[in-house]
Amino acid sequence: MHKQSRARRSAILAGLLTTICQPAVAQELSDVEIDPQYVDEVAKLRGSADVDKAMRHVLTLEAQHREELIELTEIPAPPFKEMARAERFAEMLRAAGLDDVSIDEVGNVIGRRPGTGGQRVVGYSAHLDTVFPEDTDVTVRFDDDKMYAPGIGDNTRGLVVVLAVLRALEHAAIRTDADILFIGNVGEEGLGDLRGVKHLFRDGASAIDSLIAVDGGDDDRIVYGGVGSHRYRMAFSGPGGHSWGAFGTANPHHALGRAIALFDENAPAVTGDGVKSSYNIGRIGGGTSINSVPFESWAEVDIRSGDQAKIDAIDDILQAAVEQALQEENAGRTIGAELTAELERVGTRPAAQGDEGAALVQRALAVTRSFDLEPRLGISSTDANLPISKGIPAITMSRGGQSYDSHAPTEAWSNVSGYRGIQIGLLTLLAEAGLTP
Repeated sequence: MHKQSRARRSAILAGLLTTICQPAVAQELSDVEIDPQYVDEVAKLRGSADVDKAMRHVLTLEAQHREELIELTEIPAPPFKEMARAERFAEMLRAAGLDDVSIDEVGNVIGRRPGTGGQRVVGYSAHLDTVFPEDTDVTVRFDDDKMYAPGIGDNTRGLVVVLAVLRALEHAAIRTDADILFIGNVGEEGLGDLRGVKHLFRDGASAIDSLIAVDGGDDDRIVYGGVGSHRYRMAFSGPGGHSWGAFGTANPHHALGRAIALFDENAPAVTGDGVKSSYNIGRIGGGTSINSVPFESWAEVDIRSGDQAKIDAIDDILQAAVEQALQEENAGRTIGAELTAELERVGTRPAAQGDEGAALVQRALAVTRSFDLEPRLGISSTDANLPISKGIPAITMSRGGQSYDSHAPTEAWSNVSGYRGIQIGLLTLLAEAGLTP
């Protein structure tokens, strides 16, 4: 890893007061002003007989949505192993009316619904993957009007919403000005590192002009900005040995413990004030037995904020903590070779400042209010991070219903006005893609 001098570490810590005094990124916005032109646009959409037909069709599909939610949930889709679910989702897109459906190089499912204008492309996506490992029991069970299974809400329900919106458009024979891509993307969770949307929005890829991701909770909340993150695997390595015979050897576990303690001691100078920021040691490992000096000790670290400057400041503190822990452990050894340290970046999600005045955001606000809900704008860590960071309009919206205990084995979803999230997504997509008369 890159070596940092004590002077450099002191400069980092001395500069924290400057960092935390920077203007904060807004976390939640309510009572947001909506431009009347978008209110009128949504009113005209809702007054269309074809749109009304599509909206009402959503209500007739409740039983089908339930069966598809069960089927897709029970196809395991851990990060990097989404293919079985991707293949089934592609079949469902074809059955719902799309002819042009493919799975790209990284595993994204993409179904194109041609528009009449041919000038713009709007993406409507939900991620295929869940956080749970491959051997997780994903059998759906029922209790207290809830459906329980790991991943059932986040984000299998999102896939069902994408299918439902497509079916509603097909049923009402609605044509849009823009092409619409119905997408099941990979890599949103864990160490997937947004690899699905990074591929979709890579340099040289076919242009997607805006993106609506389905991966949210409450129907009144619209994610318009991105909580960014840096993720690391830090590892200390050494010769190891017997706990008695090699006593005095530099110990990777001891160095890791020092690094974590130093990091936890200094990082609150950034996280304790201003815009919400966080850090977490999510996993640790290494060693072979209780009476062996380990030859390796590792940990995985997650750093998050809506402000990139704060992410960078916490990152600097982590770098300094690893270097200091390495120097101190090596200095204290009495025998054997020095430890080495590696700090490998395993994930990067860009922080992305949203614009509440952007047309896509305004349309989502106007649609939400048309359902007699008071919309809220927030930031989160979603697939929308990547396009927003590139200046491409993107939001993340509700999957409908009520989700419970996301990312936990007790995860559940209940159909509390679940149709409403679908209808809000349908209208927002139509407003963005443009209804062809």
